[in-house]
Amino acid sequence: MKNFLAVDTSGNHLAVVAVKDGKRAAVYIENCAMKHAVSVMGAVDEVLKKLQSTLQDYDFFAAVVGAGSFTGIRIGISTVKGFCLATGKPALPITSFDVAAYNAVDRKEKVLCLVDALHDFYYACGYEDGKAVCPPAYLSKDEVLKLAASGYALRALAPLPLGEETTVEIVDPIVGLENAAKKKAAKNGFGDLTALYVRKSSAEINLGK
Repeated sequence: MKNFLAVDTSGNHLAVVAVKDGKRAAVYIENCAMKHAVSVMGAVDEVLKKLQSTLQDYDFFAAVVGAGSFTGIRIGISTVKGFCLATGKPALPITSFDVAAYNAVDRKEKVLCLVDALHDFYYACGYEDGKAVCPPAYLSKDEVLKLAASGYALRALAPLPLGEETTVEIVDPIVGLENAAKKKAAKNGFGDLTALYVRKSSAEINLGK
């Protein structure tokens, strides 16, 4: 199970990485907000061509299931579910926190991986020695800063509005996506692609009123 294709449409960026027979190809678009649906298949086609491959050549397909943009998450999940259905290959769910945490697989430290939830709130998950040590949470800016003061290093896939005095390590989405797919596959983390919603989407909140 070493050949795979992974997709991340959970944020403003679009990331697609494929590994086949030890060779790697990737496409990264830094600002793809609201355009994931029209861009993702072109990015997939590009990596397939770079590796002279077809979908059938891959052992499994991975998608980032959240936290992040509700619309983007659904697009990535639907895309990868289609690949799995067409090929009969298994799916591998990956979180955006995994992508940030596994960007440097050999580093052992307490890390709080963050995704901007807007309005001074953040989706967060803590890792220690490469293992998740707490469930994903919806935290205020003050709560994040308290955890940083307690010894957690902050890590994210994109810049965060936490202030100039707060250090946030911005990591490579492609490296993290590849590492997370390898690590989760090695632990046999295959399963259904179910969106990770740390809190309700705006549509669900409005329906509940």
